[in-house]
Formats: sequence, C-alpha cells, structure tokens
Amino acid sequence: MPYDHRNSARRALALALAATGCCAVLAGCATSQASSPHAKAADSLAAGSESGTQSRPPFAASPAPRPTPSPVAPRAGRSLAGKTVVIDPGHNSGNFRHSTEINKKVNIGTTRKECDTTGTSTNAGYTEASFTSDVSHRLRDLLEARGAKVVLTHDGDRPWGPCIDERARIGNAARADAVVSVHADGSAVGNRGFHVILPAKVRAGSADTSRIVAPSRALGERIRDRFARATGTSPSNYIGSGTGLDVRNDLGGLNLSTVPKVFVECGNMRDPKDAQLLTSSTWRQKAAQGLADGITTYLGG
Repeated sequence: MPYDHRNSARRALALALAATGCCAVLAGCATSQASSPHAKAADSLAAGSESGTQSRPPFAASPAPRPTPSPVAPRAGRSLAGKTVVIDPGHNSGNFRHSTEINKKVNIGTTRKECDTTGTSTNAGYTEASFTSDVSHRLRDLLEARGAKVVLTHDGDRPWGPCIDERARIGNAARADAVVSVHADGSAVGNRGFHVILPAKVRAGSADTSRIVAPSRALGERIRDRFARATGTSPSNYIGSGTGLDVRNDLGGLNLSTVPKVFVECGNMRDPKDAQLLTSSTWRQKAAQGLADGITTYLGG
C-alpha cells in the first residue's frame, strides 16, 4: 500500500518500539497523493511506502502462512501461451524483523524512498503480507493453467524485501507482458472498495514511464472491470472518484518499470466489512479470478 512520507513520526515510533521490546506492524498500502481520508484515520500514523496509509495495530506480526493451492482448470479459448506475467506480492512477512534494512532509502527516479514497509493488517491481525501471498499464489495457478509463464518477485524465499526498485527490475528483466502488484489498503473505517493504481507520465533521473502509461492504463481498466465482476465488490468510495483508478507519480515500483504495470488495492483491511471479505479464502479466490480475467483480457487471451 503506497502512502506519503512522515519520516520523523515513523522514526520516533520505531525508537519507542525498540525501547519497549515490541514489534508492531509499521506500514500500510495505497493512498491518493492529494489530501485523503487516510490522513484522518484516528488509528493511522503515516510513513513512506509503496502502497498506502500507514497503520499501526497493537499486535506482533507473524510470518505469512503458505496457502493451500487450489485446483484450477484452464478456460477454453483463454490461451496465454507465450505470455509472461510478473506477480508482485506486496510486502514480505519478514519485513517487521528487518526495520534497518527496509528503512534504507533507494532511488525511485524522482526522489529517494524507503526500500519497503511491513504493510498493514486487519484489526484482528491478519497481515497484508499474508493476504498478498495467498492471492498471488492463487493468481499464479490460474494464469499458468491458461499457459502463461509466471514470475513472482518473491515467494517466501528471502527474509525481507525485495526493495521497491528491485521489484521493478525483476519485471523489466523478465520482459513481462504485464506486471501486477497485489496489495490491500489501510485506510479509515467506512472507506471501502478496491482501486487500481496506474503510473503517471514521469521522466526524471532513471525513471521514464512515457512508453508504459497507455498500456498500463489499458491493463488497469481491464482488471478493474473483471475484478468488480468476479468479486461483486465496488470501486473505492474514497479514492478515484468512483472510477476505481488512481494515477500516481510517487511510486518506485511504477516509476522504474519499463513494462506495463499496475498496483491493485483489493480492499481496505481496516474497515470491518472489507476485512471480512479479505480474510475469506472463498473471496480471495474470487479476487484472484478477477485479476486473472483482467490480465487475460488485456493480453488478448
């Protein structure tokens, strides 16, 4: 979940946590660049991230469990043979144990930004990293059943990270036909729904999105439509003015990409009603289905 920087507040909290020996989830997912309800959430303390409002629930994070693969049958007439899709599961369940590493800043073209964050969670403690890992595995199975080559930016194979700039490089190196970064937001109660984050036109330093703006929008629009259809949920009521789309120029994962890429905020983990959906394995399968259908439609499968 992407969000604005308030580094001094985050560092003060980190020092307080270190003094008490506590480990807390330190970050969340995407917010609008303009003033938004994220900043007004009483239980939120914003900091720098690639995907949203910073939320700090009073519990210790735990490693994300590996999901049980679901049997998937390929759909007739939906061949993705010859296509490469990179899936980027937002955050890493080990990040909370590596605050020094993930707080180091990396170059995102327009500025420097923290390597990564821990992500947000539901009030009951279901972490964003657990959610994104589960949905990403389900999505991988669906796409592979349709013939696509699928690459994950990480898969429980590293203690923290990867950093946001490395995530972009993985998609670029794979020469992906599409990259989807899976997230969940951490906004205020009452803020509901999903939204897709698209890259703005950015040309600064090592960032140049001019060639991917149009195809990324096409990818995002297909995912928005199919995600809504598969999950039965509505576009965000707090970002995107009902369109389900949000354009950002401050995310390293998008700024540094040279291939079509979007972020998908599947819902708001801090709203009880959205949280009930996000913690349902049945709904997560629908979310993966919507993402797969959107990607497939975009790639012409």
